[in-house]
Amino acid sequence: MTLTSQPMILSGRGVTAVLGPTNTGKTHYAIERMVAHGTGVIGLPLRLLAREVYTRVAEKVGIQNVALVTGEEKISPPNARFSVCTVEAMPRETKAAFVAIDEVQLAGDLERGHIFTDRILHLRGRDETLLLGAGTMRPILQQLLPGITIVERPRLSHLFYAGQKKITRLPQRSAIVAFSADEVYAIAELIRRQRGGAAVVLGALSPRTRNAQVALYQAGDVEYLVATDAIGMGLNLDVDHVAFAQDRKFDGYQFRNLNPAELGQIAGRAGRHVRDGTFGVTGQVDPFDEELVERIEGHEFDNVKVLQWRTKNLDFSSLHALRVSLETGPTVSGLTRALPAVDQQALEQLSRYPEIIDLANNPARVEKLWEACALPDYRRIAPAQHADLISTLFSDLVRYGTVNEDFLAEQVYRADRTDGEIDTLSARIAQIRTWTYVSNRPNWLADPTHWQEKTREIEDRLSDALHERLTKRFVDRRTSVLMKRLRENAMLEAEISVNGDVFVEGHHVGQLSGFRFTPISGAEGPDAKAVQSASQKALALEFEARAARLHAAGNGDLAISSDGSIRWLGDPVARLAGSDHVMRPRVIILADEQLTGNARDHVAARIERFVNHHISTVLKPLDDLSRAEDLQGLAKGLAFQLVENLGVLFRRDVTEEVKSLDQDARASMRRYGVRFGAYHIFVPALLKPAPAELITLLWALKNDGLDKPGYGDLIPVLAAGRTSVVTDPGFERTFYKLAGFRFLGKRAVRIDILERLADIIRPLLQWKPGQANRPEGAYDGRRFTTTTAMLSILGATLEDMEEILKGLGYRADAVKAEEAAAHLSAQDAAAAPATETAVEDNAEKADHDDADSASEEAPSEAPAAVEAVAAEQPVIANPEEAEEPKPVLLWRLGGRTDNQRQARSPGERRGGNNRGQDRGSEHRRQGAANGEGRDGNRQHRGKDGGKPQQGRGDRNEQRGDRQDRGDRKDRNNNRGGPQPLRFEAKPPRKEKPIDPDSPFAKLAALKEQMKK
Repeated sequence: MTLTSQPMILSGRGVTAVLGPTNTGKTHYAIERMVAHGTGVIGLPLRLLAREVYTRVAEKVGIQNVALVTGEEKISPPNARFSVCTVEAMPRETKAAFVAIDEVQLAGDLERGHIFTDRILHLRGRDETLLLGAGTMRPILQQLLPGITIVERPRLSHLFYAGQKKITRLPQRSAIVAFSADEVYAIAELIRRQRGGAAVVLGALSPRTRNAQVALYQAGDVEYLVATDAIGMGLNLDVDHVAFAQDRKFDGYQFRNLNPAELGQIAGRAGRHVRDGTFGVTGQVDPFDEELVERIEGHEFDNVKVLQWRTKNLDFSSLHALRVSLETGPTVSGLTRALPAVDQQALEQLSRYPEIIDLANNPARVEKLWEACALPDYRRIAPAQHADLISTLFSDLVRYGTVNEDFLAEQVYRADRTDGEIDTLSARIAQIRTWTYVSNRPNWLADPTHWQEKTREIEDRLSDALHERLTKRFVDRRTSVLMKRLRENAMLEAEISVNGDVFVEGHHVGQLSGFRFTPISGAEGPDAKAVQSASQKALALEFEARAARLHAAGNGDLAISSDGSIRWLGDPVARLAGSDHVMRPRVIILADEQLTGNARDHVAARIERFVNHHISTVLKPLDDLSRAEDLQGLAKGLAFQLVENLGVLFRRDVTEEVKSLDQDARASMRRYGVRFGAYHIFVPALLKPAPAELITLLWALKNDGLDKPGYGDLIPVLAAGRTSVVTDPGFERTFYKLAGFRFLGKRAVRIDILERLADIIRPLLQWKPGQANRPEGAYDGRRFTTTTAMLSILGATLEDMEEILKGLGYRADAVKAEEAAAHLSAQDAAAAPATETAVEDNAEKADHDDADSASEEAPSEAPAAVEAVAAEQPVIANPEEAEEPKPVLLWRLGGRTDNQRQARSPGERRGGNNRGQDRGSEHRRQGAANGEGRDGNRQHRGKDGGKPQQGRGDRNEQRGDRQDRGDRKDRNNNRGGPQPLRFEAKPPRKEKPIDPDSPFAKLAALKEQMKK
């Protein structure tokens, strides 16, 4: 089917051509027209320009309404109304209301022209179609599209010829144009040495790198741009002068001189909006003749006479038929058959491969081969090499349906390296762009999304690396900036950004952090004094302004870091140092000499006020204790020690002071949050991450501990809610105490948890054989077993529990599980038939509402402690191979005669013949887990020197009357069954008569009456 058979396709009705030279606002007009419609598509000649237009449209209508489609990138929101594409990626047909095609004069280009021609002739918007380009397209468009509307737009500024100049004498804001990478690099190197540096733009660069280099120039970091004719196509640049360092180029087929229209397109980049621009020549290029200058200045160029064309009616019935159809010529005047492009050249190569001929054996496969041939040759390699790659892709698509991902992964992996110089990185970018294109082809990959993201990420990384190499090689920013200002004989201007970056004439010379300025490395040189002078002038004013802002800042703007530095809005302005008083550290201002006088005094006063406020707020209980005026005598001394030790005292260290405190003194200290525990005198409110962190810092400042191992490592453990932790032998042990942990050998336990452990152990040692409701874990009144409650609060295993109890001074007796079970069963059986409970037991029972109910059950029930031990025994399939059950550990307070006690026989220990043993001195001072009396400290022995009398203790902060030990005979009879008759040197203790008027006697009488 020929084009002449469809004359309506070549109609220009509804089509408007907006023509004119560069800098006429054509693209801007097209964007405004597109967003005025409900839907639209615009095609641009370069991926770089498409990305720029995409950003502008998204700013107008919202990013969710705009799609970007190029050969290497797709952004497709589900409800996008507008599409910004490269011309190659534009759809063949569309229902959009608006269509625009930019730079339509490229329809005459030998390589890409046929694609532009196809879109010009066939793609239409439902309501409006715009063709944008040079005025040279007017005759051919009127010839091909009868009825088209032509709108010519004049240039907004004038363009003048400036003649020939040396490269080193070119004016600032110049673009130097050359047509080979070697020439571009040589010119850029010369400008770097003489004028401070240049940005580089080549067509071979990735769009991201080109954008970054253009941004370098646009931002004024460099005053010169060295580029190929890539800048002539739609790049918006603030160029005042364009200088041609070459006027010949290789167009893909031959070296030739640029024609006047091409020169005019590039020269037209000079000037922006209404600002005039100039152009000229430099280097070895001869000056332009007058006729050429007049044509460029007047934008008078030869009209485009023919457009490149290639049929779109391709025959896929066979490989030969496809090749023949591609040779079809146009039947419309004004069109000429295009020379074979890269895709057609690849097809000609592949048609000679036997394996391709065998595979392309039906129309679908021939069409797939043609699709594969569209792969761009980003690498600029030989046609045969490019054909080999297409052959591999096509074979995979035919045989497996998708490209082999192992092969793809290997190729991508080879390109994923950012080392090497400019040429190496450029080659890798070209390679990865090839695979980016492959990943964006429909149905070419099994997981296209993954590879699109992967290749895009690699291309961006390589592009950034290439930009960095180009900048490092061709830009000396300091020389560029300073020489410009010094030539103008002007004072250098300095400014400081909100982030503290210090700039001299827009050049970054250092960083201001708080009140300290740090110059960048490499500040030496002939310009160093000028830079320093300008910087100091700006810093002096900035320091005064910052001092005023800091003096008026709220406490929320200041913070104390874990290293002792004080930060204001994130910048360090001071640091803390130790002093005589741990709660009052010294403040050292971190500032340069420019901060002087009242400004420095205001800064120091504000920071000291913040530090004092922060410490008094976070450590309020300690601050209140240090200022307490209602504490007198021993209480005041104990409070002083507590403050000096940052909220924790081991009770053994202040035994005598605590003994001497009366109840009123204790009550007054409790009002300040002080707690008298079995093991510690401490302030529970400080056992939190924030106070613990500050306490650790204050101690470290006073004791040079910031660099000691373990500093700050325990605060996250506390914040995580851990109740115990495995100790690190390399840590400074004091850090455990400062973080609220007690160091117990291989484990450290939180102080408040140890006090809860003491609460659990206390009733187990207060229970007496023969009493009902034996608590879980109680054994014989002087020993106990570990319980689930103990393990739970400690977050520990049985092995951990052993370490903890040993660290607290307890010792363990190991007995067989059967023996322990028999003993406890006997105890429970003896207690079950009891008809009355002693008056003391009634009082005790009130404090044990949660006592283990196992004592009320049948004696045959296995005790909980024994069940726990039995649960740990391994399950063995063969009973004959079963190991002996683990023994039960019975824990007791350790003492000086432990070695003698362990030397005795089990029968003697069970017989209770150790009643006169001495308890350990540390545990007498602590009242370790066995409680205290009213004063929370004293332990009372019976007349016969037996087990200490157990009291309430300050751990629960209760007051209770001391309880009688009960009858020795009853105790001994409940320690494991019948005991041998023993003779005592002392007469048995007489029972005290019960006062009939006491409340306990009345309670007992009431109980007797209820039983009757």
